[in-house]
Amino acid sequence: MGMSRKPRTPREKYGEELRLRRTGAGLTQEALGDQVVCSPTLISHFEAGRRLPNPDDAQRVDRALGTDGFFTRWLEDLESKYADHFAVVAELERQATLIQQFALSLVPGLLQTEGYARALFRAYRPNHRKEELDRDVVIRTERARVLDGPLNPVLWTMLDEAVLRRRVGGPQVMAEQLRKIADMADAGRLRLHVLPFGVGAHALQEGLASILSFEDAASVAYVEGLLTGHLMDDPALVTSSRTAYDLALSDAMSHQESVALVRAAAEEHEHGQQ
Repeated sequence: MGMSRKPRTPREKYGEELRLRRTGAGLTQEALGDQVVCSPTLISHFEAGRRLPNPDDAQRVDRALGTDGFFTRWLEDLESKYADHFAVVAELERQATLIQQFALSLVPGLLQTEGYARALFRAYRPNHRKEELDRDVVIRTERARVLDGPLNPVLWTMLDEAVLRRRVGGPQVMAEQLRKIADMADAGRLRLHVLPFGVGAHALQEGLASILSFEDAASVAYVEGLLTGHLMDDPALVTSSRTAYDLALSDAMSHQESVALVRAAAEEHEHGQQ
């Protein structure tokens, strides 16, 4: 019996059509990349449905392939529900075989509980409507569905100790959030490491970072700041990001020690209610 194929996403259909039109025009990924003014790796990400071209790239694709605005018009129908700087990363998370994430001050979005996410969105928007909060929380927590499979993506999570100590949403919300992370670690769903305050300065101290690896494509790195994010697919930058991750990891506590510290922090938050 043949294996059943999962339904294709709209982005994958877009990418498949691009591949068919490119090969029909007798162009290699390198040749199309030269005309679009981007790397062959980026063309391969477009064709796999991992990335979408920006509007300028789509126009150059149309010119290169003589497709009369086809890919530019289709692009308008594929807008994401995520913020512009994060939309690509949300797509890549679903296709990654390995995610190595680091967080400096907040629990990473993939691991946030509903209560924790709601408290964050309240802090971001002092003038908020309940419907907006509800929508944002659903979008945030839906991302965790990529972890529903027992194996892929393999998830490594490294947290600065500050993530454990900052009381987001109050004592009970924090206790629930930290126990969720510890339970996932104990169940083998994620590898957990904490960078304790005692380490002092470390290689990832400037902020949030993730490295995403794929079965059939080059790795990418993503860093995020206030209202902005930067996705890097340049091999030298990805290698430098991985080196920084490895350096920080070498300063971190072991998986077992980290789980114990997270559980202890959950207890401390809970007792803080009294």
